[in-house]
Amino acid sequence: MKLWAKILIGMCLGLIVGTLVGPKAVYLKPVGQIFLNMIGMIILPLIFASMVTGITSIKDPAKLGRVGLKTLGLYVSTTALAIVIGLFFAYLFKPGLKSSFEMAIPPVIENQSVSGLSEMLLNIIPSNPFESFSSGNILQVIVFAVFVGLAIQFSGKKGEPFLKFLESVSEVMYTLTGIIMKFAPIGVFAIMAAISGAFGFAVLLPLAKLMGTICVASILQFFLVFSVILVFLCRLNPIRFFKGMIEAIIFAFSTSSSSATVPVTIHCAHHNLGVSKNIASFVIPLGSTINMNGTAIFQGIAAVFVAQMYGIDLGLQNLIIIVVTATLSAIGTAGVPGAGFIILSMVLKSVGLPLEGLGLILAIDRLRDMIGTVVNIVGDAVVAVYVAKTEGELDLVQYNSPEIIALENSEAL
Repeated sequence: MKLWAKILIGMCLGLIVGTLVGPKAVYLKPVGQIFLNMIGMIILPLIFASMVTGITSIKDPAKLGRVGLKTLGLYVSTTALAIVIGLFFAYLFKPGLKSSFEMAIPPVIENQSVSGLSEMLLNIIPSNPFESFSSGNILQVIVFAVFVGLAIQFSGKKGEPFLKFLESVSEVMYTLTGIIMKFAPIGVFAIMAAISGAFGFAVLLPLAKLMGTICVASILQFFLVFSVILVFLCRLNPIRFFKGMIEAIIFAFSTSSSSATVPVTIHCAHHNLGVSKNIASFVIPLGSTINMNGTAIFQGIAAVFVAQMYGIDLGLQNLIIIVVTATLSAIGTAGVPGAGFIILSMVLKSVGLPLEGLGLILAIDRLRDMIGTVVNIVGDAVVAVYVAKTEGELDLVQYNSPEIIALENSEAL
């Protein structure tokens, strides 16, 4: 049986068991947490090693700059478009109007601070890379990896021993990923059982309209925007793409973490879609922190939702501010569950909306995070395919045979 099928079965069984058992399903949470910790222990070394080797594998400086510009340009463009789509559907469906919410708003999460935009941009450069690793600041680790990769390029032969070491680290991490993924069905089962047991489905009903709006906007981004890029820019069959990404999609949905899904996304892009390892290792880890299409959709819709709830009219200027702020804040959003919710407070604050509205959205945050994470990682893979196709580093035979390749690698895992 394919790995994605095992994960899907685990997810469905988890939902059923959690619903039947109820709050007692929380006892399964440690099992899921152990699996997430196993994934977490390989994220930073994998991202650092794969980013450095990905950069150094592109020997031509002109090509490296070209690949970087293509990647960043498409990431920023799709993120901004995602916010616009979110705003459009928020005004179309008006989820915050005539709601039956009780205005006894629960308190906003404490002990969470969101720095100003300028401070966030300054903090991209790590003053202590070891501290970045220990604190799990993925964006700073990526920036450090970029500088190390460039330094190795300029060092010539003297930098080769260090490069070979990192190449070995990268291969070991990929092998370890395969080992850990054998436990994915069990981990996903435990995670979904704990979530459904603790919250059930009834708690989501009062916010069904908001959730529905997010879903519609996400589907449009998922099947229209991404498919247009694949069909018109890449000249590729989008159905083949989505089949090749099924394992990463299910994993992202169940974990709600773009960062945790990085190893699986790289695996699917390389083995199932034919993206060269150096392109996948450069584009996808970068996208896990700066390409947040699903998060951007949520931020746009949530801002309008809060404004409608409180009867605040957002003018064109404020809508532009939301687009710009949400696009830039996506660069600093960690690819972990709930990070987009915290960053939303900065978006609300930028246009003077009450932060108390966050308390209501918290009820559906986990579910929308699951959907948003899928959109995030699919966007990363779309850009990886586009860059690989335009650089002549996409194996078209492999891309057009995702079912065969996926079967082989699933059995290998």
